[in-house]
Amino acid sequence: MDYQEYENQCNEIKHKNSEYLSLFEEDLRKSSLTEKTIRRHLNNVDFYINEFLLLEEPIPMDKGISRLDSFLGDFFIRKCMWSTPANIKSTAASIKKFYKSMMDHNKVEAGDYRQLCEEIKGGMEYWQETCARYNDCDSFNPFFF
Repeated sequence: MDYQEYENQCNEIKHKNSEYLSLFEEDLRKSSLTEKTIRRHLNNVDFYINEFLLLEEPIPMDKGISRLDSFLGDFFIRKCMWSTPANIKSTAASIKKFYKSMMDHNKVEAGDYRQLCEEIKGGMEYWQETCARYNDCDSFNPFFF
C-alpha cells in the first residue's frame, strides 16, 4: 500500500470513527455522567481508535477490539508520558464502555465484546505492574523492554 492509499483509508476510518464517537457520547450523556468524565472517556477512546489503531496500518474500530493488549500492555506504557497504573485502568474502562456501546448499537459482535472484557480482566494487573516498573526510575532496566 502506498502512502496516499494509507492516508485515504485512514481518512475513511476517521470519518466512521467520528460517527461511533457521537453514538458513544450520546450514550454517555444518557447515563448522567459529569461533563469532565464524558470528555475523559471520549478522549481516551479517540486516542485509541484514531491514533493507535491507525499508527502502522489503518485498522477499523471493529477490528481494533482485539488490539487492546498491544495498546495497554506496551504502546501506552512506553509511548505515552502520562501513563500510570491508574490511568491504564481508567483508559481500559473508557474503551470497555465504548465497545459496550458499539455492541449495543450492533457495531461489534457480543462475543468480541466478551473477549475484550476477559482480556481486560486478565491483563489489568500485569499492565499496571509493567507500567509501575517502567515509570520507576530506580529500578529501570533498559533491557527489560
